[in-house]
Amino acid sequence: MSKKTLKIKHFQKLDCTNIMPTIPPNITLASGSRYRQQQLTQLQLKFTASPTHIDEEALINEPACALAQRLAKAKAWAASANGIGGLIIGCDQTAECGGRVLGKPGTAENAQEQLRFCSGREVRFHSAICLLRTEDHFQQLQCIETHVQFRPLNNEQIARYIAREKPLDCAGSFKCEGLGIALFESITSEDPTALIGLPLIALTTMLTNAGIQLL
Repeated sequence: MSKKTLKIKHFQKLDCTNIMPTIPPNITLASGSRYRQQQLTQLQLKFTASPTHIDEEALINEPACALAQRLAKAKAWAASANGIGGLIIGCDQTAECGGRVLGKPGTAENAQEQLRFCSGREVRFHSAICLLRTEDHFQQLQCIETHVQFRPLNNEQIARYIAREKPLDCAGSFKCEGLGIALFESITSEDPTALIGLPLIALTTMLTNAGIQLL
């Protein structure tokens, strides 16, 4: 009986960066914002929303963009500290006008004061996003700036808008995805989704860098 010779084939190492993962990625949005959750559904990825609670107080003389980036990063890491794995999306948004940082008004009175201050002025919004995966030390952070020119607004218009839309949990006291768009004369940004709170163009680039293919 003749012996057969076992031939060993040498395979080249595959580049797996362009291979669609067979297991759906575990993605968590570290935010309780329903607006950001609605945005993330556009990417047709399964995700879990898990809001985090951190101190959002600005540091002394902290620029608005730096504040947004610090908080976005802190929210992602806070979710990780709570035992959440996989990809974590942290995000935050700040606004500034005339050298003043505008936060979430919280009350109708504060919202009226903010909109009176912004009337006829340009407001700059900073939408920061952090994508984190601690298992392989992946982290990317970016801040998108949006310039919004407000229309001149009188007190009656401001009061009616706040009564109708109640933008008390929004930086700048408006909801651009709703009636708030009527407050503006123009919007300038490299990412038109950033003003709502979650810059999707930046996020898709980050997801690609993390090995997630959307298309």
